[in-house]
Amino acid sequence: MINSGRTLGINYRWWVIAMLWFVCFLNYADRQAVFSIFPLIKTELNLTDVQLGIIGASFMWVYAAFGPVAGWLGDRFRRKTMILGGLSLWLLVTGTTILSHTYAQLAILRAIGGLSEAFYFPAAMSLIGDYHGNATRSRAMSFHQSAVYAGSIAGGAGGALVAQHFHAWRANFVMLGSVGMILVFVILLFLREPERGQSESAEYIAEQTLAANSKASVFEGLKEIFGNNLVRIFILVFMGANFVAMIFMVWMPSFLFRKFRMSLSMSGLNGTFFLQIASVFGVITGGWMADLLAKRSKGGRMMTQAIGLMAGVPFIFLTGWTFSIPMLIVGMIGFGYFKGIYDANIFASLYDVVPLERRSAAAGILNSLGWLGGGFAPIAMAAASYRFGMGACISATCVIYFAVGSLLLWSARALGRASRKPVAVSAPTSA
Repeated sequence: MINSGRTLGINYRWWVIAMLWFVCFLNYADRQAVFSIFPLIKTELNLTDVQLGIIGASFMWVYAAFGPVAGWLGDRFRRKTMILGGLSLWLLVTGTTILSHTYAQLAILRAIGGLSEAFYFPAAMSLIGDYHGNATRSRAMSFHQSAVYAGSIAGGAGGALVAQHFHAWRANFVMLGSVGMILVFVILLFLREPERGQSESAEYIAEQTLAANSKASVFEGLKEIFGNNLVRIFILVFMGANFVAMIFMVWMPSFLFRKFRMSLSMSGLNGTFFLQIASVFGVITGGWMADLLAKRSKGGRMMTQAIGLMAGVPFIFLTGWTFSIPMLIVGMIGFGYFKGIYDANIFASLYDVVPLERRSAAAGILNSLGWLGGGFAPIAMAAASYRFGMGACISATCVIYFAVGSLLLWSARALGRASRKPVAVSAPTSA
């Protein structure tokens, strides 16, 4: 039985964000914890940087491969069931990781972990879209997005600290699994499936028509999504932005460990804390700014994202180039803050240009292809750093940010102009 958010009170829609926030937090804590303990894994399993990159990429590739499937299912089945199923599979993988002792075992388990998490974001974004309409959607999604950064900090700093204290990287997965078991029961008991389209009832067609449209073939749905020029631009931009983000996410702790001679715990903390805590403030700013600009222009959310990308360029360059720790911190804070402004509207901007009945599928495709692009980043960085050095390679990624930021800026301005274009009115004929 579907429970409408209207029957549970207006505040319940924000409790939904709180519950999903913790699921997202756990997902990203798991991802970042692995990267922060790369030095220990490398020593114990005698791995190269490229092999470490493959361990990171295996998660992203499987996560990307199943994104469209997860999106398609999210438009047809209960989102709550998908979130619970993914979380339960994640618990099984986490428990099994404790028993892994070879490179192949770890790579395979990280890949299955990508499968377990692939079903979360399309279902969660679609569910949030049904609880929050145009007036609060960017803020709701930006608050949810803050879990990405909080989870990354917890995984990066906490993961390295726990591993250093217990002299064992597997201890992280014991701790994460315990938290995950509690979350399963919270979601099972308190999360309610909303009516599809309930937040858009005044803007969209009747529910019966929506249900009929949602049963269209997979091919028709894909044709409709990829036939949208703006969706293709969003995908290309997200691939570029995520490529840069994954380099920071995967290699920043190791970069600080090697270049600045920090301890394992300090490299894990500093490699995530400054960047991610700045992103929390950035994502809140981005949500507020986008909801404001969206009232003035149809391209307001896209414009907010473009500002975040373009303003982040000099800070990316500074982070990789400097030999000064204070300037390094400035670079990470600046990049993190403006990255948050972009991230706040990844799905909110998408929902401005796709039909309601395609939201979960479109989110799954966007998430999938964005992570597919990001999946090559750890390996590309490992291979290029052998020749050019990791710092120079990090700085060079600012070119990618500038390119996709320029594309999004141009698109936002074009969409804004088109939405303001007056409708031609025929002149009255004389009697």
